[in-house]
Amino acid sequence: MAESNPAPGFARDPGRRMDYAPAGARVRVVFAGETVADTGNAVALREADYPVVYYVPRADARMDLMERSARATHCPFKGDASYWTLAAAGRRAEDAVWSYEAPFDEARAIDGLLAFYPDKVDRIEVG
Repeated sequence: MAESNPAPGFARDPGRRMDYAPAGARVRVVFAGETVADTGNAVALREADYPVVYYVPRADARMDLMERSARATHCPFKGDASYWTLAAAGRRAEDAVWSYEAPFDEARAIDGLLAFYPDKVDRIEVG
């Protein structure tokens, strides 16, 4: 099957590594003392020299604690990202959550999944 939405970043940097795989462990995200995500179905993204990023299915996240923000960014390897602000127990973390809702073909493994900035949540537990 031919790709219909290839990532332009790979044309400029064909050696770029983007490895998507099941996390193989429980991933739990805590913010303001609340569990905002808890799943056994996370996808781990290993990209270049960056720390592993865990993407969580929305069904396993507390979307009621998230407000969509106006922020949007573009990655030439994954596509356009949308953001959410976390709000719980009187605390807010602006743009703490992101998702690629229509990723490039090479990033389909994280289509619609959520990721969390580790420095904007209390903790991300893996295992």
